[in-house]
Amino acid sequence: MSAEGGAVAGPDGLLRCPWGLSAEDYVAYHDEEWGRPVHGDDALFERLSLEAFQSGLSWLTILRRREGFRAAFAGFEIAAVAEFGPGDEQRLLADPGIIRNRLKVRATLANAKTLAAWTPGELDALIWSFAPDPAGRPAPRTLADVPAVTPESTALAKELKRRGVRFVGPTTAYALMQACGLVDDHLADCHAR
Repeated sequence: MSAEGGAVAGPDGLLRCPWGLSAEDYVAYHDEEWGRPVHGDDALFERLSLEAFQSGLSWLTILRRREGFRAAFAGFEIAAVAEFGPGDEQRLLADPGIIRNRLKVRATLANAKTLAAWTPGELDALIWSFAPDPAGRPAPRTLADVPAVTPESTALAKELKRRGVRFVGPTTAYALMQACGLVDDHLADCHAR
């Protein structure tokens, strides 16, 4: 790892953000998914839900259980999850393939019910309306240049909360923005930028 937190060469010689080499499971996620634009209400609901489950935990924990989450939450199809009832909540709380946190499970189920009442494309449009102008954001040179919260993520979290979406604060909203390509926080020398 670079002493300054800059991009690091992997075994294949490609420069990556240091976290992208910190565990084998991260390499493909870093190279092929993180920071790439994600659109679609269901796809964004999945990312929003997973970021909420990640709160207080390592993203690696969530990444390794993502298929379990997808199976447990009907592929994160908003309409399907909105139909879940008390029996489903109990099933989820007993499922070792996910994080069995009652507050996070309940928030995900409540969010699905809230989002099911929105018009198609509304979640996508709302989230992407908070994407900052990339021209105003210099590429980070080191990890120290990457913020945890921005004015845009604070505003996004506030608007989601105002509209009934639970368990999304400014830090979680910024992680969502990074993961879904609203911002490109790959380091300047990273091959994935």
